[in-house]
Amino acid sequence: DNGEKHFKHLPIVMFMCRFSLLLLDLEEHYFEPHTAYNLTGRGPEANRQTSGSLKICSKSIIFEPDDAVKPILKVLSSYYLSPSLVAVFLGEKKVTFQLEVPGKTEDVVQILLQLHRASCLDKQGDQTAMVSKIKQISINHNFFQHVTENPHMECVAEMVSPLVTNAGHVCITDCNLYFQPMNSYPDLVVQIGLHSVRRIYKRRHGLRPLGLEVFCTENDLCSDIYLKFYSTKERDELYYYIATFLENHIAECTAESYMLQWQRGHISNYQYLLHLNNLADRSVNDLSQYPVFPWVISDYSSTQMDLLNPASFRDLSKPIGALNTERLERLLERYRDMPETRFMYGSHYSSPGYVLFYLVRVAPEHMLCLQNGRFDQADRMFNSVGETWKNCLEGGTDFKELIPEFYGSDSSFLKNLLGLNLGRRQGGGRVENVELPPWASDPDDFLEKMRLALESQYVSEHLHEWIDLIFGYKQRGSEAVAAHNVFHPLTYEGGVDCDSIEDPDQKIAMLTQILEFGQTPRQLFVTPHPQRITPRFHNLSATPSLSSSELSPSSPSMESFEDLTEESKKMAWSNMNKLALQSRHKIHKEAVTGIAVTLSGDSIFSTSQDSTLKMFSKENGLQRSMSFSNMALSSCLMLPDDKIVVCSSWDNNVYFYSIAYGRRQDTLMGHDDAVSHICWRDDKLYTASWDSTVKIWKCVADDISSNKRTQFDLLAEFEHEAGVNTLDLSPAGTLLATGTKEGTLTLWDIANPLPLNQLTCHSGKIHKVAFSPDSRHVLSVGEDSCLVVTDVQTGMLLATVHAEQEQRCFCWDGNTVLSGGMSGDLSVWDLLSSKVIHKIPAHSGAVTCMWMNEQCSTIITGGVDKQIILWKPEY
Repeated sequence: DNGEKHFKHLPIVMFMCRFSLLLLDLEEHYFEPHTAYNLTGRGPEANRQTSGSLKICSKSIIFEPDDAVKPILKVLSSYYLSPSLVAVFLGEKKVTFQLEVPGKTEDVVQILLQLHRASCLDKQGDQTAMVSKIKQISINHNFFQHVTENPHMECVAEMVSPLVTNAGHVCITDCNLYFQPMNSYPDLVVQIGLHSVRRIYKRRHGLRPLGLEVFCTENDLCSDIYLKFYSTKERDELYYYIATFLENHIAECTAESYMLQWQRGHISNYQYLLHLNNLADRSVNDLSQYPVFPWVISDYSSTQMDLLNPASFRDLSKPIGALNTERLERLLERYRDMPETRFMYGSHYSSPGYVLFYLVRVAPEHMLCLQNGRFDQADRMFNSVGETWKNCLEGGTDFKELIPEFYGSDSSFLKNLLGLNLGRRQGGGRVENVELPPWASDPDDFLEKMRLALESQYVSEHLHEWIDLIFGYKQRGSEAVAAHNVFHPLTYEGGVDCDSIEDPDQKIAMLTQILEFGQTPRQLFVTPHPQRITPRFHNLSATPSLSSSELSPSSPSMESFEDLTEESKKMAWSNMNKLALQSRHKIHKEAVTGIAVTLSGDSIFSTSQDSTLKMFSKENGLQRSMSFSNMALSSCLMLPDDKIVVCSSWDNNVYFYSIAYGRRQDTLMGHDDAVSHICWRDDKLYTASWDSTVKIWKCVADDISSNKRTQFDLLAEFEHEAGVNTLDLSPAGTLLATGTKEGTLTLWDIANPLPLNQLTCHSGKIHKVAFSPDSRHVLSVGEDSCLVVTDVQTGMLLATVHAEQEQRCFCWDGNTVLSGGMSGDLSVWDLLSSKVIHKIPAHSGAVTCMWMNEQCSTIITGGVDKQIILWKPEY
């Protein structure tokens, strides 16, 4: 009748506890339960009582009968309240609930009654205000574990789990993180000891930077708590406070660091993909941003899996939608006819619906929540691995990838262990366990072979191509168009600004669309991802029987990933305290400021405050002397082709010297004050200046070493509040570190001229900054005689080492530092103990510059004493 649409009779799917927050609508809040009786019946049976629990929510009330046979009742309508009765009007019908203890609940329910009346009148703004008012109740400090705990900050937040958020209060003390749900559901309080935290991640939630996820174990999939805040400022304050407790634990790594570990085989393909998902805001607590893994196998019909046959594998260089040429052409025709903003695929490769498609057998309640209390049609369920792959290749709207469970060890998602009634297919058969490929004997065997495929030679050689699509430079822009990798604009970060939508109903509608449609991961790489240095597997048969543990990097069945360069570096640094002087050269009239060396090591170039560039060799001494201006040269570098030396000058210019032609070839006039330091990477020149800027220039010539003028285009400019004295690029060339005259260290993403992190870590000028080889840390030295280690990801100071004297320059391997001080000595530091382990007499004045080759087997230093000294570690 007129009132039936207001009821939702929901199947019993909560096997331990029938009520769940999954019964609530998006942005709806559950406040508290009341013991009550549903008064039903007419005539002689009037006021027949059904006992149960009445759940008061912000948009509805939910009655859960004590009798598990009777359905849960959710009521969405207006009602009135007496001291003991709640009457709900459904058109001309009235449903009445009697409260067991009316005197104690009347005040609370009166407040909630106003909320319901506002909701029923469609005054969403009034409802939002009422929810906010109720949330302002402060946290109960009686939950503190210790009476001596001191609160650091408190704020309102929501705890996030799949398809659910639960509002409450966050309090962080000097010992613990507390979350107290305002409804005390499912627990009165969640408590996490700060010293047990292993990793923390900032998260996007609904494409907004409001989330924070905390891990207390090494499990990369399951966190201990996921919080959504109402402001980025509160989220960041909590993040940085917790980060101060992580110094003695595993620090969060950067994408660059994991990339280097993966390249050399220190972590598996599976581990690397988990790390990338974590860094790209993917979480198992957020189904719209669930971790995404690739389909790697394309053969689901053979009786045996052949990992040596490339035809067994999917083309990882293409997105799912581009694997079928005929389907792709149809999609491109539609794409070309679309108005702006165009997209190629109407559905995403990862969404809550796709995740639950795979997990319906272990998370049926979540599927019912997503689909309004019903399972999908039986023929559209996850019935067969082979059928699902075929539909991804041929279906007009199916472009889904896989989830981590396909490469894990728990096969329960492939089995109907709960005995769910998932319907019957058109052929009459019931939907039970997932049908597996012929090459898998059972679900566990299927997962084991999927893991073998993921770690196989073919996938290891091509996984970087898939990473380019999902996390890398082919995710957006012209590269995405060329790769046929363009999805709906709402799936990308920045595609919509929800905070600018003032109408609450429109905002909820937009959030619903974003959350249900799926979200593209945060972009981690803006340049092509390097290929893995792949091992060679021995004795790998067509029917693999190796376990995943046998594929570990330490296995004797694969060759070592470590090359001779890495071994030589380790050997050199272990003997850095045994530097032997090779030769001295006094060829300048003022302090030496920079050193550059050809790849062969035959020619050495040096710049000086005497305004000259000198070329010499250990055997033949001085060979050339060049002067570009009457002002000091500040630094120099050798271009990769070994034909051009680039020099920076105090006269605001950068000079390019051709070794082959023996003359100045080009002059770059790009600053308003002295150019203090320069770097070169991928045909781009990075210049730091005392005019408070760092600029990136692109060389547009085909061959800069040719005897022609070169054009340089300004690509980007990074502004500072003081003169920039030094800069360094991360090994992958995606991050930039700069140090100013006033002691400020700034970390930049090359693709964005806004600072990632900025902190004043020195009380005077910063002389030099340098990334560690794994890009996790930056070391800086300054006028204050301090060596400072900064964490790249968090921008936190990890260590400050006070030296006896000012250090002017250094080289380091991430743990050991070789530095040059004001006295002229070289010092070898162990950063873990913050001590000098060896001192080497070198110059008669301050050491001003230092160069080290890639193998770390040759060191060259320059000083105020106008000398250049060549060193070698003794083995």
